[in-house]
Amino acid sequence: MNWRDTTNPEGGGSERYVEEVARGLAVLGWSVTVLCAAYPGSPREARRDNVRYLYRGTKVTVYLRGLLHTLLSRPDRVVDVQNGLPFFTRFVRRTGVVVLVHHVHQEQWPVVYPGWRGRLGWWLESRVAPRLYRDCSYVTVSSASRDELHGLGVRAVEVIHNGTDPAPPRQRQRAAVPTVVCVGRIVPHKQVEHAVDAIAEARLTLPSAQLVVVGSGWWEESLRSYVVERGLEDAVEFRGHVSEADKHAAYDEAWVLALPSLKEGWGLVVGEAAGHGVPAVAYRSAGGPTESVHDGHSGVLVDTAEEFTATITALLQDQTARNALSAGATATAGQFTWTATVAAWDRVLTGSAAHEGRPATALTGP
Repeated sequence: MNWRDTTNPEGGGSERYVEEVARGLAVLGWSVTVLCAAYPGSPREARRDNVRYLYRGTKVTVYLRGLLHTLLSRPDRVVDVQNGLPFFTRFVRRTGVVVLVHHVHQEQWPVVYPGWRGRLGWWLESRVAPRLYRDCSYVTVSSASRDELHGLGVRAVEVIHNGTDPAPPRQRQRAAVPTVVCVGRIVPHKQVEHAVDAIAEARLTLPSAQLVVVGSGWWEESLRSYVVERGLEDAVEFRGHVSEADKHAAYDEAWVLALPSLKEGWGLVVGEAAGHGVPAVAYRSAGGPTESVHDGHSGVLVDTAEEFTATITALLQDQTARNALSAGATATAGQFTWTATVAAWDRVLTGSAAHEGRPATALTGP
């Protein structure tokens, strides 16, 4: 049960994680169905890589449709992917429910849903879900997210990291001008405006510096307006929701990856960029990047917006420092594999029913 899939224009790294796991489990012999929200132009049902995809409801009603599907189809196992909100499958299942949480959304609720809606969402995530699923196996993607879940009272959490595909052969040469790439959904908590600010600062000393934004989302018009306000129309290129090949072409061109997200469970784009030798700059407070970015070796972690801007500007100017980080990024790119991720999930799902109701130490992350 996941709110979106990667064909959805607003799909991102968390959806990629779910689909890689689903595909890998199908190879191992599991019969896998992914239920997610429909969107304009989506089919009602599709099959990709031996995985069945059901598109039901909207981004709001998909939760009810997922609950009904669980009740009526009675699958052996349910992975309830909680991107802020649970599917409440525990109401209709006593065993076999595994909860996947990429990260806790405390900082994001008031940004995306100001007022009572954000407070309600955080109450459901922080108070209701941990109690409802208290006997279920939990999985998350980083130690930082595991610690956040412990803070909500979730006792047993296993960490299963994202994998990273090997980078495809280079399609394009690195850009001749200083180029920063920002890859992901365009939504408020991704804070792409910080990357825009960084390019504005960099252009004071590097007038040809460019920012390439890869991805789409409902916040795009607001971001485009911000670019106009800053007078940076010629400095920022919007490429939209692109194919995998075009995404990797953008990494080929980039000098630096900007990851200004308020919160990331892991930061899948960090590993993707690293495969192209592109170092990342991210916020330490985002959580997941403290593991996906090896600070000072494959990228740089910063603490403030001012430091984010200054670091990107400095890296664009300093080829020696950039080359050192690029070498570090390349060296760490293959550290995590989807094969290992899928194998860990196979183990969790095989034993999920047996684990439920055991003491808190039954599933303990590393």
